[in-house]
Amino acid sequence: MRKRMLGGGLEVSALGLGCMGMSMSYGPSPERPEMIALLRSAVERGVTFFDTAEVYGPWHNEELVGEALEPYRGQVVIATKFGWNIDDEGRTLGVSSDPDRIRRVCDASLRRLRVDTLDLFYQHRVDPNVPIEDVAGTVKELVEAGKVRHFGMSEAAAATIRRAHAVHPVTALQSEYSLWYREPEAEILPTLDELGIGFVPFSPLGKGFLTGAIDAGTTFAPGDVRHSIPRFEADARAANQRLLDLLGELAARKGATVAQIALAWLLAQRPWIAPIPGTRRASRLEENLGALDVELSADDLADLDRISTSVQIQGERYPEHLARLTNL
Repeated sequence: MRKRMLGGGLEVSALGLGCMGMSMSYGPSPERPEMIALLRSAVERGVTFFDTAEVYGPWHNEELVGEALEPYRGQVVIATKFGWNIDDEGRTLGVSSDPDRIRRVCDASLRRLRVDTLDLFYQHRVDPNVPIEDVAGTVKELVEAGKVRHFGMSEAAAATIRRAHAVHPVTALQSEYSLWYREPEAEILPTLDELGIGFVPFSPLGKGFLTGAIDAGTTFAPGDVRHSIPRFEADARAANQRLLDLLGELAARKGATVAQIALAWLLAQRPWIAPIPGTRRASRLEENLGALDVELSADDLADLDRISTSVQIQGERYPEHLARLTNL
């Protein structure tokens, strides 16, 4: 497995594994032993970078990841996140990066993940009610206490990243980035390049759309988050199919799948980008890892740029209440 270096000297596998879907968001969760086996299989295949969060479940995902990866302590990098106000019943009541809450979340995540130090601790969403300097300062204290190694942010604006980085170095930014969502290229990527911050794209396969397995006729299971996302309404899916058709033509020429082309494109954008495609199936894990063997020429990359910019993607990527929490 090839490695990539994020900011601050954090080395991770070129492709990580997003674990959220193992516990929430995509319909009924699979059996726990099955997911533990999948996580351990990923390690055996060379994956060293795993992404979770306290809000995934809540709590169940960290517990799952902690149990699965306990035998590999010291061999893998586990990223988790704070930033939500979650009550004792597991209900998410909005964002909260109150310093005391950050400290409590850190201690609880350490227990659930069965580790002594959190490798990468992201602010999951910017809290407009707490100065980012206070957030960064609190994480700095946790780093100095040996509870956290690296500080990360998610879906933050360039100006906010700069303010946080001035207090404590930001190792990685996690935001959505893919062939059907390229907004980070305008301001975020140049800022990260300047500051030496790594980039961890989530939803690099468009929440499954860029696998080619979803079309206008797809029916989502009860509890699937895509029911509430405008980009996954039937009319939007029908309009966005044009992107898949064009990508499929290039994929066929390369002897690859559309998903592999989408991941290979991301990997080719910067050497400090480490995507974290999520999956609940061993077959998809194998397919995703196959992207590392796809070589894209300069002409291929130019074709992909032309393809992705020629299709006007329909539908917002978040429902309104979540869209308000991005790019703050």
